[in-house]
Formats: sequence, structure tokens, C-alpha cells
Amino acid sequence: MPDKTNSIGRAHGRSAAELRPVKITLGAMKFADGSALIETGDTQVLVAATLENRVPPFLEGSGRGWITAEYAMLPRATARRSTREVTRGRQSGRSAEIQRLIGRSLRAAFDLRALSAMTLVLDCDVLQADGGTRTASVTGAFVAAVDALGEAFLRGDLKRWPVLENVAATSVGIVGGELLLDLDAGEDQQAEVDMNVVGTASGGLVEVQATGEQGAFSREQFDGLMDLAVDGVRQLVEQQQKALASVLEEIEVRERKGPRKEAAPKDEKELWSKP
Repeated sequence: MPDKTNSIGRAHGRSAAELRPVKITLGAMKFADGSALIETGDTQVLVAATLENRVPPFLEGSGRGWITAEYAMLPRATARRSTREVTRGRQSGRSAEIQRLIGRSLRAAFDLRALSAMTLVLDCDVLQADGGTRTASVTGAFVAAVDALGEAFLRGDLKRWPVLENVAATSVGIVGGELLLDLDAGEDQQAEVDMNVVGTASGGLVEVQATGEQGAFSREQFDGLMDLAVDGVRQLVEQQQKALASVLEEIEVRERKGPRKEAAPKDEKELWSKP
């Protein structure tokens, strides 16, 4: 099992098996359909959710909705300024990879048929990067998505609640021979093994990305990292539920009332006023 003491002097005085301080602010943006600001230590990601009444061409007529994502970093999100990708004229391979990860992760958390012919777009913008921006984006994107879908459900735009279960993500790794949960940027740069894990509230796995940066690692080490990651996801789900408490309470009240009854069509005569 991973050492739970702070033997390597981690930032925030945390143990090997401890997350960085997590804060999720719901409704961080005025105009988005749903939004969340997630802070994990010094990493900050702003997520905006937008519902659009369309689906990609390959889903037209299928009765299924879609969830997709975009990911970007502010030029001074890191210690040195990076040129905006739009200025370079092309998206980086890293950004493309991360936004596909976010989209895949979120699609595992929702019933796409319940979205009908709607697309949910999640814009993830990194305000400050100190490691774990992709995992923070996944965790924050779920909260922003539920925020947007909650409003749509309460308005009657969705016939049934589409959430299957929470999805969240964290990183784990081996630094100086120690198994660590939730690597910050400094730890990530020194890691012998680096791993990102996307999981569900029930303990299921959506995606595992693991790399031996300085050589191979053992099955025993892999299992130890997975144990750390699953527990980290569990803690992040608790933070998501805390941030979404008011939204979920309204959804629960609405669901207790049962399915909405469609209004009976009015007689055509009633649609015309008397002369």
C-alpha cells in the first residue's frame, strides 16, 4: 500500500495518498447554459457548457444526442507564456488529444438517448496550469454538464434525466520510488511513471493512460497506483456532489412528481377568437 505520510515534502503538506485541496464553484459564468470553476491545488480550469439543438451528421435520425469538448490554455497559464494556438494557425496535438479524452469521458456518464437530438458542448479553458489540467477538466466538465442539463430538464426540454453516474479523473505516479496521488507539475516532471485515470462513482473505469517515463514498471506498482486512483476518484465524486447539491435537490423533487403529462391538443375552434 502507498505510504500515507508526507515523507517527500509534498506541496500543501499532503501525504502520498492525498489529493491537493479541491474547490468546485458552480455557475461561475453568467451566460453559459452551465458552468463550473474547478481548482485542484494551483491548477484552475473554467468549464462552460452549451446545449445546441443539433447533432453531428452521423447521428441525424438516430434518436441519440452527443457530447463533445474543446480544450485550451491561456497564454500565461504556465510559468512562461505560450503562443495562442489560433495565432499559430493550428491546434496542437496535445490539445486535440485532451479534448477527445474529455468528450469520451463525459459520454460514458450520460444516456445519450435521453439527450434526443441535442449536442452538449463543453469548453474547458485552463486559467492556471500546475499539473493535472486534463483530469481537472474532466472532473469540472461533469459538474458544468449537470448544471446545464439540470436547467434543461427542469424547463421540460428533456423528457428524462440523462445522468447515469458521476465521472471524475485524477493522476497518479511514481516519484523517487514512491507511489503518489494527484501529481502537481513539479512531481509530474520528475515522475518515473505517470498515469491518468478516469473513473466512475461506482468504481468503474472509463480510461487509463499509463507511461513508464524512465523504464518499465511492475504489475504490483500498477495495482498500487490503480488503488490510489480509484480512491482519488471517489473523493472527487464527493466534491462534485457537494457542488451540485442544490441542482440535484431540484431534480429529485421534479422526478418525484412523475413523468410530465403532455397537454392535450386544443380544438381548432378554440384557436380562433370570435369576430
